[in-house]
Amino acid sequence: MSAQHHALFAGLPAAAVQQATAQAVTRRHPANQVLLLENDWGSSVYFILEGWVKIRTYNLDGKEITLNILGKGELFGEMAPLDEVPRSTDVMTLVPTVICNLPAQDFVQLIQTEPQAGIRLSQLMARRLRQVNRRLRLRESDSTSRVIDILLFLADGQGVVSPTGTEIPNLPHRELSSLSGLARETVTRVLNKLEKKDLLKRDRDIMRIPDIVALEKLLV
Repeated sequence: MSAQHHALFAGLPAAAVQQATAQAVTRRHPANQVLLLENDWGSSVYFILEGWVKIRTYNLDGKEITLNILGKGELFGEMAPLDEVPRSTDVMTLVPTVICNLPAQDFVQLIQTEPQAGIRLSQLMARRLRQVNRRLRLRESDSTSRVIDILLFLADGQGVVSPTGTEIPNLPHRELSSLSGLARETVTRVLNKLEKKDLLKRDRDIMRIPDIVALEKLLV
């Protein structure tokens, strides 16, 4: 996969895509590497070709808060060049990851000259906002609902449908804990319960949800 095959560029004139990606640079990054720091200025937009990253910030007590998990086919860093303000979050790799860096000015030029690219970017922003809103609504729910919501959140953003269910990344429990706002031990207990009920299957690198609808029915 290359940046040119990203959904943002689908259906756009080939010449416009080629111009926008002419200066793109692809790099491989190890796990647990910080790619962007809060308050950096936006000189690039980043397309994930392989792997996973987390978007994080910190509360007033200095505790890390995971805001989002992004994987193959996603992009990040798109708001800073559009707003012309420093970045508001950090980005860190969770696993070995391949990232394509697109110069910010080329990205902005594409958005300004190709309306369809702007529409697709707006749709991406709307989907992320819906996900955040749903998570906020469930903050007062029980622990099972909150963990299930994170699993569904990952399935919506990064799920891969297979003959045996929907596959999502098997993230460390500390990341699921940060996403859900629950203690790590609580997350582990809920995942074990779901696995015993055959609502979740865990392998080394992935978790598999056999029946998304059955999992959604447990939300309260």
